[in-house]
Amino acid sequence: MKLLITGGAGFIGSNFVKHILKKYPHYKVLVLDKLTYAGNLDNLKEFLNSENSFLEKDYKTEYPHQTIEDLDSLSSIFSSQLEVNPLFFIQGDVCDSRLMEKVFPRVDVVLNFAAQSHVDRSIIEAGSFVSTDVYGVYVLLEAARKNPIKRFIQIGTDEAYGSIEEGSFKETDPLRPNSPYAASKAAADLLVRSYYVTHKIPAIITRSSNNFGPYQYPEKLIPLFITNALEDRHLPLYGDGMNVRDWLYVVDNCRAIDLVLHKGKVGEIYNIGADNERANIEVTRLILRLLNKPASLIKLVKDRLAHDRRYALDSSKIKSLGWQASYGFTQAMEGTIRWYQTNKNWWQKIKKKDKEFQEYYSKQYQERESI
Repeated sequence: MKLLITGGAGFIGSNFVKHILKKYPHYKVLVLDKLTYAGNLDNLKEFLNSENSFLEKDYKTEYPHQTIEDLDSLSSIFSSQLEVNPLFFIQGDVCDSRLMEKVFPRVDVVLNFAAQSHVDRSIIEAGSFVSTDVYGVYVLLEAARKNPIKRFIQIGTDEAYGSIEEGSFKETDPLRPNSPYAASKAAADLLVRSYYVTHKIPAIITRSSNNFGPYQYPEKLIPLFITNALEDRHLPLYGDGMNVRDWLYVVDNCRAIDLVLHKGKVGEIYNIGADNERANIEVTRLILRLLNKPASLIKLVKDRLAHDRRYALDSSKIKSLGWQASYGFTQAMEGTIRWYQTNKNWWQKIKKKDKEFQEYYSKQYQERESI
């Protein structure tokens, strides 16, 4: 089977690539990623060589690969490369319809991880979220309509449902997103559903709770707080720290998506949550305890706009297919911390050398008033 994995150099996408190639060594994977700030070829470096990737430019001078000059020959090139390599990488944009037209005829399955995914950034600038998360999905669906595929898996989020005070969201509940990011993902889900109904695209949607684990860009709460604590820097906690999330170890999410890919029912939606509800302050204290760092590193900062109070998912549907989370929250956190401890070069390259990250961090946290 040949899989197109868009956003495959990002956090969840790259973890899924590793999972698939380890579990199904006979599968072939075409990864497409725009390599924006959160896309990182270091996440896939064990699979890359000078022949099996096309880049728009030398990627940070560390990956001097070929550049895309002739789209007409691209599909035949990556097809021949997949005969000798398990993975082929293309730096490209899901909004590029011409590129998608060259790619789709050569694959059997599409899994769309590509998305602008950070709520805070969507509050600052929502345009790129609408472009990638909505228009990009439209381009993919149009390519799927013109080139029949076996499965189209849209990777969604629980944030599309909005906040819930009590109980848990079911797949049949209405979507009430409260941030531009959540709205863009909700719109994408509705568009996917419409193409399933109208054009019979064999689509399935997953909506997972908050993921964490290795290779997560250090702007999100858990990797930011782990790396800040390792550097003895303040952990900037929004508001009163009592916002609740259901945390899901990324490896468990990859297992669930794998199950949906192979056994999920076309046209259905599957929630993926691990029943690990924790307040942000509780998560923060656990990180400090596991790292033997003082609570004085916690610094309450001004809350973000439209900060959803609680997310919770009813995951009985995916569990009926045989899925269960394999990792307890503390166990998964310990593994995540070990990864960031032993891969300092990975995140220090971002935090200390990436001016874009530094400017964002300063604007988002250092300029906020303490409360």
